[in-house]
Amino acid sequence: MSVGVSTSAPVSPTSGTSMSMPAFSLVDYVVFVLLLVLSLAIGLYHACRGWGRHTVGELLMANRKMGCLPVALSLLATFQSAVAILGVPSEIYRFGTQYWFLGCCYFLGLLIPAHIFIPVFYRLHLTSAYEYLELRFNKTVRVCGTVTFIFQMVIYMGVVLYAPSLALNAVTGFDLWLSVLALGIVCTIYTALGGLKAVIWTDVFQTVVMFLGQLAVITVGSAKVGGLGRVWAVASQHGRISGFELNPDPFVRHTFWTLAIGGVFMMLSLYGVNQAQVQRYLSSRTEKAAMLSCYAVFPFQQVSLCVGSLIGLVMFTYYQEYPMSIQQAQAAPDQFVLYFVMDILKGLPGLPGLFIACLFSGSLSTISSAFNSLATVTMEDLIRPWFPEFSEARAIMLSRGLAFGYGLLCLGMAYISSQMGPVLQAAISIFGMVGGPLLGLFCLGMFFPCANPPGAIVGLLSGLVMAFWIGIGSIVTSMGSSMPPSSTNGSNFSLPTNLTIATATTLMPLTTVSKPTGLRRFYSLSYLWYSAHNSTTVIVVGLIVSLLTGRMRGRSLNPATIYPVLPKLLALLPLSWQKRLHCRSYGQDHLVDTGVFPEKPRNGVLGDSRDKEPMALDDTAYQGSSSTCILQETSL
Repeated sequence: MSVGVSTSAPVSPTSGTSMSMPAFSLVDYVVFVLLLVLSLAIGLYHACRGWGRHTVGELLMANRKMGCLPVALSLLATFQSAVAILGVPSEIYRFGTQYWFLGCCYFLGLLIPAHIFIPVFYRLHLTSAYEYLELRFNKTVRVCGTVTFIFQMVIYMGVVLYAPSLALNAVTGFDLWLSVLALGIVCTIYTALGGLKAVIWTDVFQTVVMFLGQLAVITVGSAKVGGLGRVWAVASQHGRISGFELNPDPFVRHTFWTLAIGGVFMMLSLYGVNQAQVQRYLSSRTEKAAMLSCYAVFPFQQVSLCVGSLIGLVMFTYYQEYPMSIQQAQAAPDQFVLYFVMDILKGLPGLPGLFIACLFSGSLSTISSAFNSLATVTMEDLIRPWFPEFSEARAIMLSRGLAFGYGLLCLGMAYISSQMGPVLQAAISIFGMVGGPLLGLFCLGMFFPCANPPGAIVGLLSGLVMAFWIGIGSIVTSMGSSMPPSSTNGSNFSLPTNLTIATATTLMPLTTVSKPTGLRRFYSLSYLWYSAHNSTTVIVVGLIVSLLTGRMRGRSLNPATIYPVLPKLLALLPLSWQKRLHCRSYGQDHLVDTGVFPEKPRNGVLGDSRDKEPMALDDTAYQGSSSTCILQETSL
């Protein structure tokens, strides 16, 4: 998930350096090429299968027939980028296992999407998550959300392709632009031709490669230092095994509360409302399958976090016995893992290539998801509403053209990233800055029936302004400081990792300096609270503006877009508590009248306001309604 990565200026490609670099063997190159060939073959298989009979629904949504396991692995791979593979071990190596407590947020961070966001999105029969915003508010809010997402992802794509290639080039001499072009072109071809089904199945393959590469590093590395028992003993001896840090200060970079609570909001911005994930939920055969795929991500995420943490501990133990060279010690933290891999796997042909395949599997899975989700929202949110009479054949051609176009744009953004120098830090941070406001926009619509379109637009803009103020202020303060901040109170900003978000931190000595004051103190807010802070800003401002502009008076409200969170929570209380709180049970008819649930459709079919194909609903949307608890007016 989120990772620690250096924000130091990018290292220039190796052509201008005199350092001796480990040479890749022919077997290593074969393993790397095999990854690209197999990924391309999977995409072409799904493209050729049924060629001429493809529909837009198949291309963008895999005909909504995907199973639970492939969707779960694709959900994991989408945000398990190369930045995470490099960053998590580096974080553990430098600061200890405190970061591992991020796993505590995974449970709520996946349970809430499974039981709140997925049911609402699935029953509305959406293709783009931003269709929800039109159903709940209006078309203007939908376009604002879509444009924000496109801005976020376009900047993200180039960085997630270029940054790992640059780190790999600096350490191994692996040709920078050869890797960038190979990954970009292969990913563009199989995403554009094969559609979402190809992306999901290549994600499954690439997830397996990622775990194999990381397990190879753990196995060989632990064997060279005397086993995992010695790894744990050395890490404990040097204080790298962290306990519970219960400091509630939100300006401390990593504490238990920051990781376990702030991390929940970060997870919700990724697994709750991000189009790349929502699109996978909606490609499932049934709503239950979509929920199960979300559950299944939980153990995979825990295993992924543990594997990354273990690599960091093995790396720490290895360099206690075999100290880094001066050049290695002065490298950016995101290069530590690559140096470690080349140190322990040299002389083992094929294994360095396997890890490089693991690294670029992370990039491929993330970039292909970005291409596909961008093509989907552009088609569904910006083109089809204005040109609804597109023929199926023309829509398919346009969808593929959009995916190709975003692929070329990704390569262009990778080149721009190479020219940005220190400004690259700000470009990377934008991904994390935008996630919180979008989460706040969806929560505003879903949980607050009084919120109206003006409130949604002003709230979103306020959240974005707040996000960029804190984020860019943190970057500028960090870059302009003559003395680097401390590791506990340093400036931090979100990066794209697993589209999860990586942490950008400056490479600094572990010394204590005086705490910042004033705005500098404000800018040192832990990056894990960014999503919580910015989404709360959207909700608070949105509610205030909505109340000042007459709430939803005179506007139609689609009850299927509202999640009755208060009645649901009150219904969990014991009956005696419900009576004390002046709660009472209402029948289904009353819930329909009050708009908590939509009117149960005849024959189990519900249409929506866009006159799309009706969606079949089962009775689960109405089960338990007779016991749902609603506060009496007198108790308010």
